[in-house]
Amino acid sequence: MKIRTVIAPTERGLMIRDKAIVDILAPGVYWQVPVLGNRIEVVSIAIAHCTDPQAMALVKTNPELASRYFIVADLSDDEVGIVYQDNKLVDILPPGATAMYWRGLVETRVESIDTSLVREVDGKLARTIGRTGVIAKRAATLGAVLGVDVQPKQVGFLYENSVRVAMLEPGYYLYWKFNRKLTAKVMTTRMVLSEVAGQEILTKDRVSLRLNLSTIYVVADPARAEDALDNIDEYVYRELQLALRRAVGGQTLDQLLEDKAALDAAIALDVSDRLADAGLTLQSVGVKDVILPGDMKDILNQVVAAEKSAQANNIRRREETAATRSLLNTAKLMADNPVLVRLKELEALEKVSGNIDRITVFGGMEGVMTDLVKIAES
Repeated sequence: MKIRTVIAPTERGLMIRDKAIVDILAPGVYWQVPVLGNRIEVVSIAIAHCTDPQAMALVKTNPELASRYFIVADLSDDEVGIVYQDNKLVDILPPGATAMYWRGLVETRVESIDTSLVREVDGKLARTIGRTGVIAKRAATLGAVLGVDVQPKQVGFLYENSVRVAMLEPGYYLYWKFNRKLTAKVMTTRMVLSEVAGQEILTKDRVSLRLNLSTIYVVADPARAEDALDNIDEYVYRELQLALRRAVGGQTLDQLLEDKAALDAAIALDVSDRLADAGLTLQSVGVKDVILPGDMKDILNQVVAAEKSAQANNIRRREETAATRSLLNTAKLMADNPVLVRLKELEALEKVSGNIDRITVFGGMEGVMTDLVKIAES
């Protein structure tokens, strides 16, 4: 009695004798006399990747048979495998991996890359890995690559084993992480606004103020800034805070309120060299708010009111003095000029007659002209 076995075009038959594969059968019909320990195991090759432990053992036990029916990827500790099926990237193999793929149904090829010689992933391959969701997930699972996305107005730094090995211009970069410790950092070169708010500071005359400071800076030398500073924002904040305290502590309240521009200039002069030493350039700095305690506000309001009142009194006195001086000059002119006196009399007569309805006089027109209005000489 024979057993009939049919192997379809999408299948292969594993001829197993005493639990070991002795042959691989192509598609067709096979008759077999039952023998203890012998059997044909039919497997699908629709999925090209073969994970059967017995088939994988052929690489060692029967390499000639394995190479006839399988594409074998046997990677060294420095190699990474890129698996293509029908010219499509389908998998990434880590260093030291061994994988087998069935020949015939799916065209498979495995490209090996020596990561000890190549750090950066090729541009086309990098785009493929980043664009293919399944491969990106596979790469993330393996911890295979490090992606660095440097936007415009940014600069990137690549570190291997904590040593900077590259400075990156805007663009997208992908690096092999196998057998190396890679990290990256991205730094902006745009103008950065930094705020130092709510600083309680004593002036030289021991008045407590609360100030808010605003500044704008740029990273002029990214490499120097990266080498010198762990945290740029914290460094700028601390330097501005200390410069503000030094500037305010060295002036009285009157000096601060009288010239805030001088305070801004003092802070800029104090901090600009320190920032320059760290690769930063100060664009602008200014004190936005000077907040006084409530009782000090009342005192200052009283001082301002007193100053304004004194100024008003001075103006009134100057005007009175000027008016008196004008009268004196007029009197001197009239004493020396009788015609001017007569003109003044007529001017007064015009004003008087303009404000009354009826005037009774004696002496005719001569009395009106000479007796109605008369400026007596002293």
